[in-house]
Amino acid sequence: MCCVWTKADILLRLQGTESTCEQSSAATICKTMERLPWRTGRRGPFNDTDAGQNVNGRGERWRRRGGEHGDRDRDQEGRRRARSRGGGQGEREEMWNERGGGMRGRGRGGRGAGAGILVEAGGAGEGLRGRGIRRGGGADIWRGGERDADRHRGGGWGENRGGHAEWQRQGRNGVLGGADRERGRMGMGERRGGLSGDRRAGMRDEKREGSGSRVHILSYKTLEELSEEDPSVVAITLSSNPGFQALLCETPMRQDLVQLICLVLNKAFTSRTDRGTLQHLAGIIKDSKFFQNTLVVYVGGMVSEPNPKRRALYPQQLENILTILSEVLNVFPASSVKAVSILLTLLQASINSLRASGEDIQPQMEENVENLKGLIEHLEGRSREGTLRSDRDTYVLLPTRGNDPDEEEHQDFRTIPLYPTPEEFHQEQRPFLRPNITSQRYTNTHLYLDTHFRLLREDFVRPLREGIQQLLQSQMDMGRTDNPVKTKRFDDIRVYFDTQLVVPKCTHTGLAYIVQFDSQPLKFVRWQNSKRLLFGSLVCLSYDNFESFLFATVSDRDPTDLQKGQVTITFTEESRIKLARIQTDQLFLMVETTAYFEAYRYVLEGLKEQTEENLPFQRYIVECSTDVEPPSYLNGSDTYDLSPIAEPLHKVNMGPFNCLDQGAWPTMEELGLDESQMKAFQLALTKELAIVQGPPGTGKTYVGLKIARALLTNKDLWNNDEFPAPMLVVCYTNHALDQFLEGIHTFLKNGIVRVGGRSNSEILKQFNLRELTHSRLFRHSLPSHLRSAYNQIHKELSEKAWEIQSQSMKLECSLKGVMRESFLQRFISDGHWDSLNSLPIDVFFVAWNEKPSLMMEWLGLGSTVVHQRETENANANEEMELEEDLIEIAEEADLIQEERMIEDGWTIGPGAGRDDKKKREMEETAREVEELMLAMNLDKADIQAEQNEEGWQMQRDQRRKMKNRIRKELGKSTAMTEEEEDSIYDVWSLSLGDRWRLYRLWVTRYRVELRTKALVSEQAYQNAVDRLADVKRRENLQILKRATVIGMTTTGAAKFREALQEVCPRVVIVEEAAEVLEAHTITTLSRACQHLILIGDHQQLRPSATVYELAKNFNLEMSMFERLVKMGLPYVRLNYQHRMRPDIACLLTPHIYSELENHPSVLEYENIMGLNTNLFFVEHNHPEEEIRDGKSHQNSHEANFVVALCRYLLLQGYKPEQITILTTYTGQLHCLRKLMPATNFSGVKVHVVDKYQGEENDIVLLSLVRSNLQGKVGFLSIPNRVCVALSRAKKGLYCIGNSVILSRVALWSNIFHTLRDKEQMGKALTLCCQNHPDRQIQASCADDFKQAPEGGCIQPCQFRLDCGHVCSRVCHPYDSEHKEFKCGKRCEKILCDQGHRCTLVCHKQCPKKCPLRVEKIIPQCQHTQMIPCHQDPETFTCQEPCQKLLRCGHQCDSVCGQPCSTKCKVKVTLELQCGHNQKGDCYYKTQTEEPECRARCELLLKCGHVCPGTCGRCFKGRFHNRCSHRCERLLVCSHKCIEPCTRDCPPCQRPCENCCVHSKCMRPCGQPCAPCIEPCAWQCPHQRCSKLCHEPCDRPPCTRPCTKTLACGHPCIGLCGDKCPSKCRMCHHDEVTEIFFGTEDEPEAYFIQLEDCGHIIESTAMDHFMGLGDNSQANEGEEVAIKLKECPKCKTPIRKNLRYGSHINRCLTEIEMVKKKINGHQLNIEEQRKDLQNQWKENLEICEVYLGEEYMRVHHKLKETYLTANDLWVLENQIDFLTRLAKLLKTEKKNMLFSDGYIFRQRVTQFLDWLKNPNQKFTDQQVFDLQRELCRLSLMAELFARCQMAENMGKTEQMQSEVQDIRDVLKISGQFTEQDQLRVKEALKRLDEKFQVKGLGISDEERKMIVSAMKMPPGHWHKCPNGHVYLITECGGAMERRRCPDCNVAIGGENHTLDSSNQVATEMDGALHSAWSEANNLLNFDHLHL
Repeated sequence: MCCVWTKADILLRLQGTESTCEQSSAATICKTMERLPWRTGRRGPFNDTDAGQNVNGRGERWRRRGGEHGDRDRDQEGRRRARSRGGGQGEREEMWNERGGGMRGRGRGGRGAGAGILVEAGGAGEGLRGRGIRRGGGADIWRGGERDADRHRGGGWGENRGGHAEWQRQGRNGVLGGADRERGRMGMGERRGGLSGDRRAGMRDEKREGSGSRVHILSYKTLEELSEEDPSVVAITLSSNPGFQALLCETPMRQDLVQLICLVLNKAFTSRTDRGTLQHLAGIIKDSKFFQNTLVVYVGGMVSEPNPKRRALYPQQLENILTILSEVLNVFPASSVKAVSILLTLLQASINSLRASGEDIQPQMEENVENLKGLIEHLEGRSREGTLRSDRDTYVLLPTRGNDPDEEEHQDFRTIPLYPTPEEFHQEQRPFLRPNITSQRYTNTHLYLDTHFRLLREDFVRPLREGIQQLLQSQMDMGRTDNPVKTKRFDDIRVYFDTQLVVPKCTHTGLAYIVQFDSQPLKFVRWQNSKRLLFGSLVCLSYDNFESFLFATVSDRDPTDLQKGQVTITFTEESRIKLARIQTDQLFLMVETTAYFEAYRYVLEGLKEQTEENLPFQRYIVECSTDVEPPSYLNGSDTYDLSPIAEPLHKVNMGPFNCLDQGAWPTMEELGLDESQMKAFQLALTKELAIVQGPPGTGKTYVGLKIARALLTNKDLWNNDEFPAPMLVVCYTNHALDQFLEGIHTFLKNGIVRVGGRSNSEILKQFNLRELTHSRLFRHSLPSHLRSAYNQIHKELSEKAWEIQSQSMKLECSLKGVMRESFLQRFISDGHWDSLNSLPIDVFFVAWNEKPSLMMEWLGLGSTVVHQRETENANANEEMELEEDLIEIAEEADLIQEERMIEDGWTIGPGAGRDDKKKREMEETAREVEELMLAMNLDKADIQAEQNEEGWQMQRDQRRKMKNRIRKELGKSTAMTEEEEDSIYDVWSLSLGDRWRLYRLWVTRYRVELRTKALVSEQAYQNAVDRLADVKRRENLQILKRATVIGMTTTGAAKFREALQEVCPRVVIVEEAAEVLEAHTITTLSRACQHLILIGDHQQLRPSATVYELAKNFNLEMSMFERLVKMGLPYVRLNYQHRMRPDIACLLTPHIYSELENHPSVLEYENIMGLNTNLFFVEHNHPEEEIRDGKSHQNSHEANFVVALCRYLLLQGYKPEQITILTTYTGQLHCLRKLMPATNFSGVKVHVVDKYQGEENDIVLLSLVRSNLQGKVGFLSIPNRVCVALSRAKKGLYCIGNSVILSRVALWSNIFHTLRDKEQMGKALTLCCQNHPDRQIQASCADDFKQAPEGGCIQPCQFRLDCGHVCSRVCHPYDSEHKEFKCGKRCEKILCDQGHRCTLVCHKQCPKKCPLRVEKIIPQCQHTQMIPCHQDPETFTCQEPCQKLLRCGHQCDSVCGQPCSTKCKVKVTLELQCGHNQKGDCYYKTQTEEPECRARCELLLKCGHVCPGTCGRCFKGRFHNRCSHRCERLLVCSHKCIEPCTRDCPPCQRPCENCCVHSKCMRPCGQPCAPCIEPCAWQCPHQRCSKLCHEPCDRPPCTRPCTKTLACGHPCIGLCGDKCPSKCRMCHHDEVTEIFFGTEDEPEAYFIQLEDCGHIIESTAMDHFMGLGDNSQANEGEEVAIKLKECPKCKTPIRKNLRYGSHINRCLTEIEMVKKKINGHQLNIEEQRKDLQNQWKENLEICEVYLGEEYMRVHHKLKETYLTANDLWVLENQIDFLTRLAKLLKTEKKNMLFSDGYIFRQRVTQFLDWLKNPNQKFTDQQVFDLQRELCRLSLMAELFARCQMAENMGKTEQMQSEVQDIRDVLKISGQFTEQDQLRVKEALKRLDEKFQVKGLGISDEERKMIVSAMKMPPGHWHKCPNGHVYLITECGGAMERRRCPDCNVAIGGENHTLDSSNQVATEMDGALHSAWSEANNLLNFDHLHL
């Protein structure tokens, strides 16, 4: 048997047996054996200086073996290696996931939870490690197979060498798919490498759910059960269940299963409320094999079906299929038309066959077939025209309108689109409208609905339409220059210029975008109170003068962001599709309409959906019948029990009664009602339509609650258990809704649900729909299909949201401050990057502890620049204004938004708590990203610049100025053009303005790239949001159907009308009904409504329309409440007011109300203190001022007077809560707020009159504002508003206004007459002192109140205080006992023995220790200092400058009492290691580190240019900066080459500018473009092109003049079929006729406008110019340039022009051929890619261990779609250098001492940094530098390995001198030359010869002695993996496995087979093969040299 002999065995053999050698020789051999090496590499580190040899030999054998033994050892070794490397992968992974809850570096890898983001920095290697988002990395993932070696047969490395396929499959969860785990169990150890595995299997596994489980296909039984469910259940289940999608992919399929699927789908599509779900379901069907194959086979097979029973079922099946086809085609008209057309053809054939065989085919089916056929023909026609572009184009399904002028009048309003069309913006005529009929009945219900739809739509469309037309006209009038337009004010719209989409934002309602607009023209806007860009407002964005546009609504508004020009908007569905086809950096003109679109949208949609037959109460609403019947539910029983609402004394005696019997009713006293309230109560309960009018203070809400309680107490009358229905309460405002529901809650403790709106009520919080849906009980009670659908969709949503947010976070950073240069490096040209990094010498007068931000310095924001400015502006007197805190006024903008925002619960899921946690995590991550990316963050509360070494720091005012300046620059939209950029060489030579413009260009490029990445996920996210909304809507219906009372605002009711139709409320109470547009009331009503109660007052506020003409001439502002009252329907008006004192009530009666009686309670009010009247009107004639933003006004005189009066009343002792200031204009609100500091006025309410209806207070101060020479009173002439203004006060009302102009209004004239009669009107208000009644003051202006400074008079108070001082104030009526008064006189108490008095005021507590500073001597230094009296001088730090000298001889810069500074900052001349001298801090002389050398490098590079770097940045000549010399050659694409100093220009990397009318190429310019294969769009009335878009056209240019008329009214100067030029021959005569070619001034000249540059050129000359060279041949020897023709005026390449499309297409074809040649033939590229991938795999084994992260980057780059030959060149070099570097690191791991290894790793890290540099293009110079440095590293590795060997052999001290000489050569600071290399090699050779440390560590003679002594033929000597030598006896084949005594690894083998980890020890006997077989042994003797 062949035995394995270790070193110990051999020693025993030599010591214990005779041999041919002498005993002394044996002893020598034994000693020699003891010195055999501990570690000897397979090759030995000294055999070759080239580190690039392949190391796969051993690995191949290792992988073949599969690692049956030694798995545990390798596992331990893998962990040992990971620990021994300072950045072991396990540790790195743990560090990565330290916040995420995931630990991927341990075990099999857990899933990292939480939200994190990886930010890639251009070249600085900066990155943020977030929470668990990294999908894999390093040893623990690549070598994951090792971890489970004991669990799998054939595990360890053999299972999946390298583990890369495992990494590919584990996806987001970091867990293997099921199939992979199965393979592991089956022992698939023969897989050679992770990358050579089956990738497709990995992709399949990715699609599986969970951690590898397969998707369960939906079963036949499940589908059967589903077919019995409600349609919405079917739709939600099918769309969210992956099993259904898998079922549709099954082929072949049984007929019964096909039929069942069709049946279930047909049922799903009958659900009309789950729109998003149905769209997704249609998408699943469209893309399935079922739709494309199975249905085709099934329908086609019907024709030949012999079975009559089956044939009888086919008609029903065909109806189901027809429904499916119709739905799919409606959702996806563009992409499904072909498939539907094929199926419809087969379906028609089947119908004909079935009819022929006698089957009954319904006419309805044939009609549906014809309709579908017509739609397909229409779509196919649009496709041929090239206008069928998108599935989401809503207009493609509409037939083209005819030219009948009367058609619009008869057009069904349901076919009118909600959004304005392009035609509407450009046509002059107004749409057809009918007025709201208010004096007679409507002829029919359709006319009624049609009238209100058209009026309401026109109310929001007209301002937008007329505003845009006005804008376009203004641009035309001003010569199309937009600068003057920016300052112009438009009546109906607000315009925002240079608008750009900047950040996509994930919201619960879908995808939104933060947009940036130019805020400079809007500096005057006070955003807090401005009505601009309110939530829900409609905005229209266009980039082509409104030839096309996008619609969006404002979805979030922050005044702070608006000041910076940012707002969040959400696009409509159609606009989102259009947006995807528009460039990401496109600038828009954004126009906002003043209308609140969301309210219009919901109501208009509701009107469209409202059918004539389902509108309730048509008899009264439409026919205006005055005979109102009882509610229909009273027909069965009309017995009411009103005892719960009776007065307490009458509850017991009150029994049930018949409410329809007038005589049976209880008395009004028993019910606690007055006479009119009783009538209203009876009317409401006995009439199905009841109208109750409630003037101010008459108790509308009180009566309404009585009515509600009566109905709820007797709900059995109108509700039943079989079909339960709630009561619906609708109010116009949230405040009124809260009041009403709180009233209901007093008697109904459960069953209330409040939907939508912003509720401020704590009582109602528990009843909010959002809160109810959060309860666990409710979540558990949900049907299973809703729970599973929610979970599935929410999972998809979260994934897509994260993908978008990770990009958005970085996008937002670019808006929040100045980005660090490293993140912009990839978007800065190499030349400019080098220039940026070469700071001018003069900026280095400041030395830095840390390197400052280059970008901050460059932009003039660094500490250097600011320090200079600080010095220059030292004497500038810019004092910061300390603004006093003002009172909180409910801004009108906020109030409006509160009514608009509907937090509905439809969009809030059960994970709200988790969402909050995620939000917090996201915010934390965002802060980390900002910290990493931003050199200066504007959002930080305290922004500081870098500090220099002298400790200078910017002051607070400087930081504020800097912030403002940065904000201003970031808010600008102008960026430098690429042409300007190309002309710049030195970026430091630019002016500050140009630097900012260039910075904005770089940031724009950065943003465009991020936006492009995010686009992929955005549509998927929106789709998931829509589906989730459907599920949530179904969830919430579960709650609403169980409710007793549902409360909504009118806007909320319109928005959720679909839910109301399902909930079917039978009783509806509408509060504030007179304030609601009639259309809103209509959409509130459902078909099930049997009882409608309208409560309001049409003589107070009316509904408000946007368009005045529609309000007045078309009666749009008349509510249903008012119209029905005027039409004579019975109503009751409440007559007793309970609010105003009689004096105030007299202002309303009889001027507004004919009668209004006072309740006795209002007669008992006390008089107002400090004034001689409770009601007064102060007259004045001070003029108003107009507010610049909007149409509001302010009057500063009135504001000052009202505020002074308010202060006076507060001084009388009134609480702030008792006083309200009202004004009629929002502009006055801001004026008032500025005068009311919070310290004095906190608690006082300040409101606009319109927002105070329904409210009241004790004292009201009313400012009427209007006072002008024109006599305009505005809406003060409207009685409704006057009524509200004068009826809010209970005890005191004080008005101020211009009575002269108000008297022109009859109502005001009458009111003034009443006031004058009672002497309650005049020029001045009389103030009366409470303490001195005889003293009175006449106050006509604010200054007059100064005569009562403390609310009394100016006499002194004279009250003696407890401290002995006299009260210092003047007469004050408040605090008469002086309990709250604080004495402000100086304190007279003595504090210490020195007689020092207290320095505080009297009321403050005296200090315990005397703080007065006195002179004292410091004992330690004897300096005199000012020290607090109580302090011991020994404890005081002396502040005198230190006089000591530091060791260097310079004076210390610290203070006397502090330790001396350790670092001397005095500037001295330093001599650097590189040999250069420069100024620097003195302390560098005593330290090993030194500053970076700034001397110019000036080496002549390989390219022949001088190196642009400095000595320090070129690493003292070791690695030079890339040459920045500009190339500027013209590329074939017409761009200039922007690469610096390139021998062969690489493909252009700019965005491709090639585009057509259909699409735009999104690839880089240098990549070949995919040709557009859409039909050519070039056509005119005379001819059209029949070719494809990319082909040369087959029609000539049309030469006939264009027949169109320009907007200016003059004829177009262009030609037919071309785009009309923007200039006019008349309006722009000089520009048009300017001579260029010579034919421009001819009267019949026609012109062409080039779209690329905008120049206008005469057509015949341009045609001739473009024809040159088309058909000409080059002369012999002459070269013809391949390039695009250029504009003859400006040389801009002509790319976009249909007229010259043939020439352009021919040129582009030639250019594409050149591009392909430059990029390399794609097949060759792919071959090279595969070769490199194979090379990558070959070296994966070693590189993944030592350079895993860097090596994987190469792999990811190799997988990119587009790679050029130049890219492959870079990757090839990277693989080569990384491989060689990894081998050196392996040597370091095994063969170096710790100290040497540390030095070596530092050198390798620096080399890696050079290798990873983004500017690393592997130019000749760069490759040369890298090779020289790698040579240095290789020789260094050889030296260090010899040092370790010498340590093992005990020869270190003997070799020390020689080794140090070699080290000195290797440490040379400059480049490692060939001479240096030769010197080192020779020195190493001499070292080997002298000390013999190479190889085995023994001499050759000694080796021969050992081999000779053992008497074994060649091939018996072997070594373990760590190089320890052993012997195998007998035949030389291993038959046993043992452990190496030196390192405990396995040695030997089994069955004559050596373990793959062991090798033949060639160095012992020269054998190359093991001797276990005779054939191999013979080979050994050919190479034997002993």
